[in-house]
Amino acid sequence: MKPKFSFSQLRWASLVLAVVLSACGGGGGGGSAASGVTYTLSGTLTGLGAGKQLILLNNAANATTVTANGTFTFVTAVASGSSYAITVGTQPAGQTCTVTSATGSGVLANVVSVVVACAVDHYAYVANYVGNTVSQYRVGGDGGLIGLSPATVAAGSNPGAVTIAPSGQYAYVANYHGNTLSQYSIGADGSLTPLATATVATGTQPGGVTIDPTGKYAYVTNATDSTVSQYSIGSDGALTPLSPATVATGTAPLAITVDPSSKYAYVANTGVSSVGTSVSQYSIGSDGTLTPLSPATVTTGTGPSSVTVDASGKYAYVANYGSNTLSQYSIDASTGALTPLSTASVATGLNPYSVTIDPSGKYAYVANANDNTVSQYSLASDGTLTPMSTATVATGSHPLSVNVDPTGQYAYVTNLLSSTVSQYSIGSGGALTPLGTASVATGSGPYAIASGTAH
Repeated sequence: MKPKFSFSQLRWASLVLAVVLSACGGGGGGGSAASGVTYTLSGTLTGLGAGKQLILLNNAANATTVTANGTFTFVTAVASGSSYAITVGTQPAGQTCTVTSATGSGVLANVVSVVVACAVDHYAYVANYVGNTVSQYRVGGDGGLIGLSPATVAAGSNPGAVTIAPSGQYAYVANYHGNTLSQYSIGADGSLTPLATATVATGTQPGGVTIDPTGKYAYVTNATDSTVSQYSIGSDGALTPLSPATVATGTAPLAITVDPSSKYAYVANTGVSSVGTSVSQYSIGSDGTLTPLSPATVTTGTGPSSVTVDASGKYAYVANYGSNTLSQYSIDASTGALTPLSTASVATGLNPYSVTIDPSGKYAYVANANDNTVSQYSLASDGTLTPMSTATVATGSHPLSVNVDPTGQYAYVTNLLSSTVSQYSIGSGGALTPLGTASVATGSGPYAIASGTAH
């Protein structure tokens, strides 16, 4: 016999069933939004620098400030069934942060999947010899150079060399026909601002400038004087001449470098009419002053125009503009003296003007001014260079300076007659590949380029 229910009993049972189904998300397989229910919105942050802060937004609102790596949670929870879209409201100074797993909809549980990764920004500066300016760029996520605003800042007469202090706080430009060195502070956004004392005097026709790895001393080659000017660097970035203010070099010095230990310095002396070509070598005293080694110079090819030392401090390389070669040397760890390797030189393209080694110490690149190429080499454990299977890559017109960014992922070449910078990615084997945007515009007559890390 079937039980009998009154109308009121049946109505009450149906209401109870509706409430139960609603609480369980209905009769279907998925849940549904519940009025008044909220869920937390959180994620993980990596790479944020000490003392820096990042502001995140959800749906262009709900600003949440994050000051440390690890787990973060938005101040305001999200309503059940709603959607979220996480973006960066304000980037930390000198860094760029990107968000992944940034969006979602129909929220029915606490969100923990948002990932934010921050990376230090990198900047690049180009000395424009004809335009008497310095172009300034931010390095994008794909390695491409992005012009800052303003695109250039004023320099002295015919700027031909540029370098960045290891701290990333200051930049210096040698003005070849101004007989000065321009000095700038670098803002958190990479922009250059002249120091209160905008320039310091050099010798005649300064052609090269470098900062020692400690960031305490600066050195400038003076081509006509055949000297190196030497300076201390103050806490505000300003240069002060040492005593003595200059030391003698070989004939017509064009470039200078300091080894990674800050113990030794080397100068490429281009000579006159193929006479006097050499590399001067010095020890660096505790006060930053240079003292010639014994012997004071070593032989090179013809017209050396650039000198660099690898990251290990064991080997040095010199680009010989007149003989189309790259000289290679070992460095005595106890004295700093250079000794030619058993294979004293390797061939380059036509008129090599600049040489650089990547940060890993595995690869070398040479800008060949008069055949519009960059030669690329692998570097063996004994310091010898071997051309890569693709020995050269194309550049713009009359490349003069080649630079590898601090990450070792990208390379840049200034093209004097094109007024451009060619830009490349560096593959796992060191080979250069032009970026999707193969070059970017500079000021007039770009001569030299330097890249560095934001502070």
